[in-house]
Amino acid sequence: MPDTRISLDTALEVSRTGDVWVFRGRSVPDRAIQMTTNSPVNHVGMAVVLDDLPPLMWHAELGRSLPDMWSGTHQRGVQLHDLRDAVRVWARKYGQRAWLRQLEPSATRAMEDAVLRTIARLDGTPFPSTARLAGRWLRGRLPALRRGARDTALETAYCAEVMAVTYEAMGLLPPRRRPNWYDPGRFWSGDNLILNGGARLGGEIFVEIPEGELTPRTGESAGG
Repeated sequence: MPDTRISLDTALEVSRTGDVWVFRGRSVPDRAIQMTTNSPVNHVGMAVVLDDLPPLMWHAELGRSLPDMWSGTHQRGVQLHDLRDAVRVWARKYGQRAWLRQLEPSATRAMEDAVLRTIARLDGTPFPSTARLAGRWLRGRLPALRRGARDTALETAYCAEVMAVTYEAMGLLPPRRRPNWYDPGRFWSGDNLILNGGARLGGEIFVEIPEGELTPRTGESAGG
């Protein structure tokens, strides 16, 4: 990955709605997720930065360390978190390294409205079991059984599916792919993800987390 580096404070200052955060860990569960989804990273989330609200992260995880900013409760699955707190948890508690990829050009107001509608629809959706991720990923690569057959009504969702559904709602991804076709690595630059309308994601920028915040608990993962 590129060697461009910025501080967490700077990353929060420059983050805009639609920017992608990717994470990579070294624990056994992290490696398992990377292997089952054939991905170089094991987690992906999206920045949501609206008006005077603090920067937020829209993603899905097994953990419930932080309050969900949409429901106001601690929950597993699809969640909306304070972005700073979310990155700290993934760095400190789960021992993850973080990279930022910025959406170019910036999201429009219509795109932000689409994000809010997606949050209202998906927030709280359960996270699938790790054991089911491999089969889910493989099914996403099989042809649909009938024309137009797609898994748009998600009963469970993991991080890459949340990203895909949200990007599709924003008009950035074509609707022909099923959400489970995507894995976290699709949002890493090595996969050359093609977005609609001339939009693109910039290269990875490594986000430096202060050393005092890096105290991972061995073997823990919050899922992908």
